[in-house]
Amino acid sequence: MTHILKPKFRHPNLPKNGVGLTRRDYEGVVSTLCAGCGHDSVTAAIIEACFEMELPAHRVAKMSGIGCSSKTTNYFLNRSHGFNSVHGRMPSVTTGANLANRGLVYLGVSGDGDTASIGLGQFAHAVRRRLNMLYICENNGTYGLTKGQFSATNDRASKNRKGLDSPFDSIDLCNVAIELGAGFVARAFSGDKAQLVPLIIAGLKYRGFALIDVISPCVTFNNHTSSTKSYDYVRDHNHMVGRLDLVPEAREITAESAPGVTQNVTMHDGSQMALSAVSEDYDPTDPETAMPELARFKRQGRVATGLLYLDERQEDLHDLIGTAPGPLNEVPAEELCPGSDALEAINAAHR
Repeated sequence: MTHILKPKFRHPNLPKNGVGLTRRDYEGVVSTLCAGCGHDSVTAAIIEACFEMELPAHRVAKMSGIGCSSKTTNYFLNRSHGFNSVHGRMPSVTTGANLANRGLVYLGVSGDGDTASIGLGQFAHAVRRRLNMLYICENNGTYGLTKGQFSATNDRASKNRKGLDSPFDSIDLCNVAIELGAGFVARAFSGDKAQLVPLIIAGLKYRGFALIDVISPCVTFNNHTSSTKSYDYVRDHNHMVGRLDLVPEAREITAESAPGVTQNVTMHDGSQMALSAVSEDYDPTDPETAMPELARFKRQGRVATGLLYLDERQEDLHDLIGTAPGPLNEVPAEELCPGSDALEAINAAHR
């Protein structure tokens, strides 16, 4: 694979964040995706979110699998740790990395095929284990690398570009994630940066499993008038259940707000998340409200976007199984090798 590097020279007066980095410092190589691909908009939102969060790039581990979506990790955070796994196996690789070093920020980027087809089992177990990561699924309802077959998230009412029907019902990743215990579940549209950037920031700050299902149209294979994942369809059928505004302790990040009820939620780092809901009946903290509402939107052919569900308990895999308080490479030798008496006690407990 040929990578096109971006020039290293840049304007000396580019704005810098609190750690002295410019937006260019959060970029990667030049994208080789189709011009107009929604995935590139997601990349731009990730770069903006990390810049605003003032994340040191070396503290981020970006993980991916196989597919057009999984290529995008090459286009941002060029100075971060990264691992491109095999098809559908990104969650298990991320689990191992997270257990070994809990001090990193884990950002996984996957696609609808990588997540809802070959990787569905891995996705499900990462959710139920409350793996501390932000999982972004760039969802276009099609297999772009293999020329446009339906994916498992393609709606039954959505035809392919040749006019053929999908014979199966779609898998709704947000409903699946809520059912399995994800603590932060959101859906966004790649073309709405004002909505997507605050969601990414909030998802990265959440301790536990956070999912953002991003409708990201494939301009080559699934952007025709009969597709429910096209730019025009999502713009015409988008029902925003909430507009998010995240206020960190350091400074405010603004976003457009929708009219309605506002709920202030405190994140585990002390920052405030203000959620403005367009419907007083929708409670994003109640799964028994969220799941039927999402099903109703789907039946009506509408695309629900925004923060769909939030569990304020914020527990992760380390909390559940009681792991070491720091990265394993910082555990001293005497703790790693406690001696034969400790080993004998462990063996005796299993006899």
